[in-house]
Amino acid sequence: VCIHRVRSCSSIRFIKSKYVCVFDTSALKFSHQQRLFRTSPVSCGQIVQFKLSDIGEGITEVTVKEWYVKEGDSVSQFDSICEVQSDKASVTITSRYDGVIRKLHYSIDDIAFVGKPLVDIEIDASKGVAPEEDVVETPPMSHEEHTHQEIKGHKTLATPAVRRLAMENNIKLSEVVGTGKDNRILKEDILNYLAKQTGAILPPSPKAEIVPPLRKAEAVPAAPKDKARRIPVPVSRAIAFSGKDKTEPVTGFQKAMVKTMSAALKIPHFGYSDEIDLTQLVQLREELKPLAEVRGVKLSFMPFFIKAASLGLLHYPILNASLDENCQNVTYKASHNIGVAMDTEQGLIVPNVKNVQVCSVFDIAVELNRLQSLGSAGQLGTSDLTGGTFTLSNIGTIGGTYAKPVILPPEVAIGALGKIQVLPRFNGKGEVFKAQIMNVSWSADHRIIDGATMARFSNLWKSYLENPASMLLDLK
Repeated sequence: VCIHRVRSCSSIRFIKSKYVCVFDTSALKFSHQQRLFRTSPVSCGQIVQFKLSDIGEGITEVTVKEWYVKEGDSVSQFDSICEVQSDKASVTITSRYDGVIRKLHYSIDDIAFVGKPLVDIEIDASKGVAPEEDVVETPPMSHEEHTHQEIKGHKTLATPAVRRLAMENNIKLSEVVGTGKDNRILKEDILNYLAKQTGAILPPSPKAEIVPPLRKAEAVPAAPKDKARRIPVPVSRAIAFSGKDKTEPVTGFQKAMVKTMSAALKIPHFGYSDEIDLTQLVQLREELKPLAEVRGVKLSFMPFFIKAASLGLLHYPILNASLDENCQNVTYKASHNIGVAMDTEQGLIVPNVKNVQVCSVFDIAVELNRLQSLGSAGQLGTSDLTGGTFTLSNIGTIGGTYAKPVILPPEVAIGALGKIQVLPRFNGKGEVFKAQIMNVSWSADHRIIDGATMARFSNLWKSYLENPASMLLDLK
């Protein structure tokens, strides 16, 4: 009866072992093409096509910059697989599985597309596969297993670093309540959960620490004034003269610059420049630098510039707005996400400090330290590089006094800060004194901003910086 049943099928997918033992396999000769399986359990793994997931901001393609694995390597969950670069940010792709890399679908500098396979990973068949991945070879799955995988495949918002921290402490992310945006699980959430489980008392956040002013005897010794002035030394690079033209594709941040500056050409710019006397601010920063160093933060002038700009934007919100493509509606932004142009090996990038209107000068300094570290390492995320509402470009760190900055759409204003110079100026009594002078160059969208508004904003920003104590009246 069993043989008759088998012969009536056009193809064989599976034969139970209790039937196979009744007859000899040599009797299974049919006119149709057959496929026989061994009666022992399937021991080989499943090959999963790990696709490049959506990294947000409408990005559809990225450039593969570096592979951290090769074919045959074993990987675990949250291990780094590769680094990709879009026209907005560099992103490290991490593994979702424990398994063995069987195939790399791209080479270095190849263009990878969102939703397409990135690598093939062989995983243990008994552990199951998340439903959003394509399975190349899959054994039969029961309904109970499929339901379990759907639950297991539920996405929890957390960065790879947070997932790694949870894994090292054997914490299930599904049991942790996220306090970040869209219920994203933060590092603090993991630490708080761990503290509740172990009864440990967590140290206070650095932001909550209050460090008393240092006494003069305990003050950090300042650098000697007679220290030799540093002379910039040009970086020597070997120059190869091939005698042939070389053509390279525009990729990464250069590609983003092409797109952004092409859109900026549609904006009618107008400029406004002024000079700022930073003598008092220079003295104040010298007094606060040791306190910031005790907290492990490098305090530059930029946090003061950014905070002063935010205080000015509270009075002139039109400068923290955006204009739609049809020039019919103006959107006033509630958050002051102030961008800071940075020169990196990858090119010009503009990360932004979020919600400056509710940040202290020290908070801004901490965030700038973080952004500068990530920028130097080429690891800035998409969230750091998007959402800006106003921009300051500190071109003076490289050199130059005046500039003509170009607005970054959809923003409507940008400022370029020149270098700080010691120049002779006259005081109220007509006496000459040494002043710390910095020049600023503003550009604004003349479709919705007039010169008088820009000038008044600049004067207010200037007054905050020339008299830093006046900022105390408006700080919140």
